Parts: sequence; structure tokens; C-alpha cells
Amino acid sequence: MKKINIGYGEFEASEISLGCMRMADLPLKTARSVIETATACGIDFFDHADIYGGGESEKIFAKAIEMKPSVREKIILQSKCGIREGYFDFSRDHILSSAEGILKRLKTDYLDVLLLHRPDTLVEPDEVAEAFSRLHSSGKVRHFGVSNQNPMQMMLLSRYLGQRIIINQLQLSLTNTGMMDAGLNVNMEIDPSIDRDGSVLDYCRLNDITIQAWSPLQYGFFEGVFLDNPKFPKLNEVISRIAADYDIPGIAIVIAWILRHPARIQPIIGSMNENRIKAICQASDIALTRQEWYELYRAAGNELP
Repeated sequence: MKKINIGYGEFEASEISLGCMRMADLPLKTARSVIETATACGIDFFDHADIYGGGESEKIFAKAIEMKPSVREKIILQSKCGIREGYFDFSRDHILSSAEGILKRLKTDYLDVLLLHRPDTLVEPDEVAEAFSRLHSSGKVRHFGVSNQNPMQMMLLSRYLGQRIIINQLQLSLTNTGMMDAGLNVNMEIDPSIDRDGSVLDYCRLNDITIQAWSPLQYGFFEGVFLDNPKFPKLNEVISRIAADYDIPGIAIVIAWILRHPARIQPIIGSMNENRIKAICQASDIALTRQEWYELYRAAGNELP
């Protein structure tokens, strides 16, 4: 598994991350096997959130990996907070209490990264700054980031923060390419030219913010997987042909497409299937050509100007 620099180079991590949202549904033995498979494939970055399984995903992860100092120093742990039942909450007190709960459930003294989970329009940046400062100075959180935020939202936070935003978690897959479409259709009066994200891809590249791609196999908003889906015949035809050329599974080609982008995007895979994890990680062994990358992009239904 190749490594990438996260953020502005504060630390290195596996270029593919394992998302643990579904881990709460697993028996302990299965969860342990999933983690062992991921680490054997070279994954050392594990993504959590306080709402995943109502906190149970973090608990079972800690039990399954048998968290202790010798284990903790070999992995990178990230979690998210800010989503509550029916609303978002980036208040100082909620961030602090959420972080304490996360640390307790993961059985660790510190998080490598804490993300704000989606934007909160009622955010008071000075409260976020105070919470981050307390967590950082106490050694409980080393780095910070956001999810699904546009450049102006990140700039607003950054004006108050004493720490840099090093990660932005955004939806990206072959069938969800909005952050790329506008940049390819500049100065055109067509729908793909509409910039819905404030040039978030370019902003993150300019500011050394690692983009983490969530739902890299999904189309729409959790509507299903596009791989081997009859709704996407042309895309799957091209995926299968390129996969055969490289002698790797089609699912690895899907992830390799994300890894090929020079922004050094880190896909977060959410599979709890060991064979699928092994197949996906083969993406790290290849580099798609420019021609292959664009062929896949077009096969997903995108037209080039």
C-alpha cells in the first residue's frame, strides 16, 4: 500500500482508508478479522464518527483491535462530531463532550484527527476555535478538519482557528464528480459548468487540504453501488475492460480512478467484506493512464467540452 502525505505533510498514511460506519453491525470476531485484513493490506488509517452505530462502531473497533499503546502507535484514528438528532451542533461544549466520548469509546488518549461532521449554519467560529485549542493543548486531538464544507466555510473557520484544517471529507465517485465537472466546463452555458462547491477541489489543493472521498462506490446520495449495476452499462463495460488489461478486479479500477488524480485524494472505503477489501487495495498497485482516466469519466455519462 502506497503512503500519502496528509494535509501539509504533518504525517503519512495509507492512501486508502477504512471507514468503520458499518462495524457496529458485526460480531466481535468478524470485526477483528476485518481489521486484520485491512492492516495486512497496508491500511493504517481508520475513519469513525460519533454517530456511527450510535457510538457502537467505535466501541467494537477498540475491542476488536485490542487497543493498547503498542497497537495504538501503529494506526491513525480519525473521528467526527457535530451531528445530533435532527440538527447540527458545532458549539464549544458539544465538541468537547463529543471528543471525550469518542476517546472513551475508542480506548485511546488521543485522536490523530477530529473532523466537524457536515456544516452547521449556526456555527460560532470562536467557539469552535476554543474547543479545538483546548483539545489540542491537552494532547487529546493532534489535527483537525471538516467534512462537506466549501472554501468560504473553511476560510471563515480558519480566520479564528489556531490550527490548520488539514482534511475535508467530500463525496466523490465516478458517478458523483461535481467538484471536477465545473472545472472542465468553464465559461459554458451548460449544467456541468455550474460551480456548486466554490471550486473546492482547487481550493483544497492550493491550501494543502487532503480530500477524503466518501462513498467512492455509490451513485447519488446512498442510492446504491454503480459497479455491476444495470443502470450503468457503458461504465461497467469500460471498467471491466480496463480491469482485464491490468488483471485486477473492477472494484480496484474504481478506486484507482480516484487515486490517479494529482490532488492525492484518499478514498474511504466502507466495506466490511474481507475479500472486497483485498480486491480494493489492489488499486494501490497501478496507475491509470490519462486516457484511461478520461475514458472512465466519459463512460459515467460525462461529456467533455
